[in-house]
Amino acid sequence: MAVERPAPPPGEAPPPDTQRIRLDKWLWAARFYRTRTLATAAIEAGQVRVDGERVKASRAIRAGEQITIRKAGLEWRPTVRAVSDRRGSATEAARLYDEDEASRKAREEEVARRRAAVRSAPHASGRPTKRDRRRLQDFLDEP
Repeated sequence: MAVERPAPPPGEAPPPDTQRIRLDKWLWAARFYRTRTLATAAIEAGQVRVDGERVKASRAIRAGEQITIRKAGLEWRPTVRAVSDRRGSATEAARLYDEDEASRKAREEEVARRRAAVRSAPHASGRPTKRDRRRLQDFLDEP
């Protein structure tokens, strides 16, 4: 036998433990994706998981759930702290989740590694000049 909870009075928000919102809308409000369409595409591609499982964009999430987001080779593991269907400022969006410290550290290390790789990679100054091409051809033609 199911227990029915009374509906909240008009104009009053439901209790915080029952607030739910679509996953794609929450990702957009938390500023992980610029549009809901991009959030939906990422969810369908399997780049977003809730508690380790693939889900649909319409999945209702609530506070306390663990989300894994892979984007551009980086990974975020936030825990939902609050739900909102409004996209606010970055500081408001940061209040919607708590990020795992290990996740943050791993992502910062990956970004630092990528920056170091870019700095150490050889940088060509553009197309070779006619003189450079002739030198290269002479070098390759030597027996």
